[in-house]
Amino acid sequence: MNESNKSKQRVGGHIILIVLTLLLLAGWRIGLVGGAGEADGGGETAVTADLTPTTPDPDLTAGTDIISPTIDYTQGSLPIISDSSLAPAPNPFTFQGRQPQHSFQTYVVKRGDTPGKIAESFGIKTETLLGGNPQLSEESSLLQTDVELVILPIDGVLHDVKPGDTLEGIAAEYGVSVEEIVAYEPNNLEFPYRLYPETQIMVPGAVRDVFVWSPPDLSSVAGNSSYEGRGVAPVIVGTGTFIYPVGYSNFTQFYWYGHRAVDIALPEGSAVFASDTGTVTFAGWNVWGYGNLIVVNHGNGYETFYAHLSGINVVPGQIVYQGNVIGASGNTGNSSGPHIHFEIRINGNQDNPCWYISCG
Repeated sequence: MNESNKSKQRVGGHIILIVLTLLLLAGWRIGLVGGAGEADGGGETAVTADLTPTTPDPDLTAGTDIISPTIDYTQGSLPIISDSSLAPAPNPFTFQGRQPQHSFQTYVVKRGDTPGKIAESFGIKTETLLGGNPQLSEESSLLQTDVELVILPIDGVLHDVKPGDTLEGIAAEYGVSVEEIVAYEPNNLEFPYRLYPETQIMVPGAVRDVFVWSPPDLSSVAGNSSYEGRGVAPVIVGTGTFIYPVGYSNFTQFYWYGHRAVDIALPEGSAVFASDTGTVTFAGWNVWGYGNLIVVNHGNGYETFYAHLSGINVVPGQIVYQGNVIGASGNTGNSSGPHIHFEIRINGNQDNPCWYISCG
């Protein structure tokens, strides 16, 4: 046998081995299908064949082409892979936190109500009214008649959770401990203390900040004559005593944490007087709830505010004397009826006007 025939014999032998391997695999698959059918009492009968490999006869294979048998891999004989098998299985160790479950009372404000009376009737502090009703924390806002208030079950603040909030950050914001927030059961907080935006958590013992608007100082209205080489000096200084800003004493709201002034009800258009001598630093519309507002700086650290006016008779920079008519009472801004909102500040801090005028 020449070298060419030997080479062909080796190649043919390799091809036959490959074909036999494929037949073995196909037969194994057919056997599985047939066996399943018999187990069910029907289906296709298993096909068996003698697949024992044999050594090809050199005389028969010499000079002939080896033709591989064609195997029909039909769709039914192929293994089926479910789409769901490609998705990751649920992880039973993924933390699923509980969201807060709060229950609050509500109260509709009636005419004659005061913050103190409402808070006392529910056994909470007056400032806790702000904790559940953030709209009341705006400067000069009122407990308006027919407004529905949220009444918190304990003293504190109901915090609206925002994206990025953390328990530590909220505790630092209100000056309380993380443990106090976690200990309040309706917050449903458990380690690792996950917070959910657009939910609310209770911050026990916290007090909501109140926004305080600051009026212009004397430098905004001072002329050249006001300067004496050491900053702004007042053109005029008040007496240090104060008189009623109106001719009525019907107090409808007194000084408290969320309303650092007094309200006096009176007919709209009634005269408003300068409580002491000083310089007008603001006279016009105020966007922070005061409505039409006049501010008088008395040159001695004191300032007086006259809010919700229907008319203004002065301009910034004008000097007024104690008892001068500076405007007319009204119902503008955050107001629930004709009245004057009267503030006294000392060095920028809101003081209780009843310490300066009689509120009895």
